[in-house]
Amino acid sequence: MSDFSPVYARRILLVSLVSVGMGFTVLFPVLAPLGREIGLSEIQITTIISASGLIVFLASPIWGRKSDVWGRKRVMLIGIFGVALGTALFTSVLLTGLTGMLTGTALFFALVAARMLHATVMAASMPAANAYMADITDAANRTKGMGAAGAANNLGSILGPAVSGLAVISLLAPLWIMAAVAFLNALFVWRFLPEPPRHRSPVRPPRLKYTDPRILPFVIVGVLMFTGMGIVQQTMGFRMQDALGLSAADTAQAVGLAMMLSAGCSLLAQAVIVQRLNIAPFTLLRLSMPLLIVAFVLMATTTTQMWLTLAMGVLGLGMGLAGPGFMAGASLAVPPEEQGSVAGVAGSCGPLGFTIGPLTGGALYQLAPELPYALTAGMYGILFIAMFWLAGRVTEHAD
Repeated sequence: MSDFSPVYARRILLVSLVSVGMGFTVLFPVLAPLGREIGLSEIQITTIISASGLIVFLASPIWGRKSDVWGRKRVMLIGIFGVALGTALFTSVLLTGLTGMLTGTALFFALVAARMLHATVMAASMPAANAYMADITDAANRTKGMGAAGAANNLGSILGPAVSGLAVISLLAPLWIMAAVAFLNALFVWRFLPEPPRHRSPVRPPRLKYTDPRILPFVIVGVLMFTGMGIVQQTMGFRMQDALGLSAADTAQAVGLAMMLSAGCSLLAQAVIVQRLNIAPFTLLRLSMPLLIVAFVLMATTTTQMWLTLAMGVLGLGMGLAGPGFMAGASLAVPPEEQGSVAGVAGSCGPLGFTIGPLTGGALYQLAPELPYALTAGMYGILFIAMFWLAGRVTEHAD
């Protein structure tokens, strides 16, 4: 591996992560109005995402460990091809709902099954990508490396909702396009991304647990943050459609615009603030918390498109600071031979949040539209206070 170039590998990885970000976010603006169009309730729509989030939560640690054994590139390819094929499968089931071939309970269970199959393989991509970034960065540059990976992913998160704007032509058009883009991305990775040098230990390390004291502070903060994010991404479509009286296509456009702003602010935080300032990982998490509280207070108290969109921007800025801190902090807490394992565990915190968030948010939204956001703002307030205690338990592995 003497001819391995970290600079070249980093560029290829970041280009690939743009497409991965698109694949993960293109569905969110269209699913709420599309679900209502085919006769699903709010709780059924959010259950579909929660079920897939649960699968990703369970599968991510497994794929992370597999990347330690099989190699980062191979597991990334499994995940990206999974995004392509899974998106095509899920979209095909949605098509049966729009045409009336499947309806009611049969349609709901078919969508859940398709999304869970999709999630099982899709879950391989991010743990392998994050472990890859850890392999090609040293401890001093780990936070910036994770920030760059997050920035690339967020650029994709801007483009994904932008593609969802094609819902004015057909509600399914954005999903078919994304399936094709993901397939081309898989071919790109297969052709150009080199396998990084492997870190091997003479003794196989034990399976990393969520309760491992080295990473527990990051797990607690990460799960709660992503729970709030899961609540927003699966209820904002309902919030905008109901508050503004929009049609299904107009809702997809409005939510897509808000998500683009959110991803843009996150990109700003990760590509500019994190890259220019040397801030400790857990300090980034603490700085993000007041921004997240403000965002959820705005979502709970405002009902105009301008203020709801602005709230999404503040949310993106907060998550843009939190993401690199979360991933880099967990990565730095363990030695090189456990990078795949920690990437899998840390990478599963988001899916766990996206399992809890949509279910909780959907149920609370049916009680009162502002309730999911008000309770989340309160939860983040308590978490912000607790973080001063958690910070004392943060450790960093010495290479």
